Amino acid sequence: MGVVIESDVWEPNKSLNVFLFVACFLSIYFSPFSSSNSRTNISTVFDHSLPSSLLRFQRSFLLLYSLSSVLEGLWVVFGEFELAYYGVSRELMVSILLVGYGVSLLVSSFLGVVSDLIGPKRVCLLFYVLHLLVSIWKRFVANPSLWFASVALSIASSIYSFSFETWVVVEHDKVMNFNSMQLGQKQDMLNDMFWLMTFFESVSFVGSQILGNWFIGSNVEKNIASPSTAALAIAIICIIFVTRGHKEPTRTSSLDDYKQLFSTYILHDKRIWLLSWIQTCIHFSTVAFWILWAPLVVADGREVVLGLIYPCFLGARMLGSTAYPWVFSGPISFRADECLGYIFLIMGVLLSIIAYDYQEINILVTLFCLFHVCMGLVLPSVARLRTLCVPNGLRGGMMSLSLTPGNAAILILFVQRSYNRLENSTIIAMAALAMFSAAVCMYMLRQMGKQRENLHTL
Repeated sequence: MGVVIESDVWEPNKSLNVFLFVACFLSIYFSPFSSSNSRTNISTVFDHSLPSSLLRFQRSFLLLYSLSSVLEGLWVVFGEFELAYYGVSRELMVSILLVGYGVSLLVSSFLGVVSDLIGPKRVCLLFYVLHLLVSIWKRFVANPSLWFASVALSIASSIYSFSFETWVVVEHDKVMNFNSMQLGQKQDMLNDMFWLMTFFESVSFVGSQILGNWFIGSNVEKNIASPSTAALAIAIICIIFVTRGHKEPTRTSSLDDYKQLFSTYILHDKRIWLLSWIQTCIHFSTVAFWILWAPLVVADGREVVLGLIYPCFLGARMLGSTAYPWVFSGPISFRADECLGYIFLIMGVLLSIIAYDYQEINILVTLFCLFHVCMGLVLPSVARLRTLCVPNGLRGGMMSLSLTPGNAAILILFVQRSYNRLENSTIIAMAALAMFSAAVCMYMLRQMGKQRENLHTL
């Protein structure tokens, strides 16, 4: 008589997804902007008294940004699955990924400067063109070049990380100046757009997973190219949408003028250096997490359904983004520079616990979810600080150059991991140190703000 060995398969509790969905819904439904606007005259994206041109842009942009996030999510979700289908080993997967980061380090660092010179809308169009080319290559070439796809999509991801935010800030500034709106109204509108972008990005990433699973179905060999077909259609729709909209005016500033302005307002401002390092730390920690979370989870030794854990992380980030209006615009109303330092410390502690002992899968997933709740609150908050400190015409260059140290660190560490067997816990510990250093930078930035306030008082 044979012995039947039952496999120990770990799945997250189904009630976790229900809790995250209900919590996000309640957080948005009872958000302070719905009840405070009538008393405080704060203008938000939900205010129908705003200029019609601005409302049209906001709604169109959020739709476009959601579709763009679906394009990004399809590669994030099905990139490793697709590489495994074509017989690529895990070591070669890491090499392909590192080549993409290497090219991104060389090329994408200067795309922000190009965005400032020719306009962010045109660079966003390049984002869709790159996805279009990769989708055509995968769909109609029998043996698609995975190296070409990695390089093109890495450049597209870099564009995605700075160009859309720059576009929405520049457009809001232009429309509000035309309608003679106050500076406080502009800042309130942008604050809402920042957390909504984080929220819709997470929703779209979950939607890309659902879309890819629906297209592939049970017949993997027949439908492996179906996600590429979906990406091809979405890229074409977005290109038509962007090109048929209002034309972006050509920038008149020359490269020499831009260099002078960049040197004056970016390179010689200590606040920008601190803010750039904070962005570098966030980028490094985020990328390190998305590369290592699956190996860390399966280190428990049990079989794990990773596809069920991934939406939990995104749901946690959605919940964190919906907390933004409660923390910074509602009855609590913390200052961003005061609150962010403590959030960075919490994120550093969470990563430190993971680096110290990551064998228990239940605790590990809980820590990851808490990390993403904090990340959902951090991303719009840092975008708000950029709006306060960085001139709009230099925003893209500052953001893209801030990604360079993070990409370099990722490239170096994972090359060391491949050849010298650097432990995953060591990389997570470095991500924790990055969060602690971001907290220190946030404290220094706050102290500099207090000194400026004291000077104004004198």
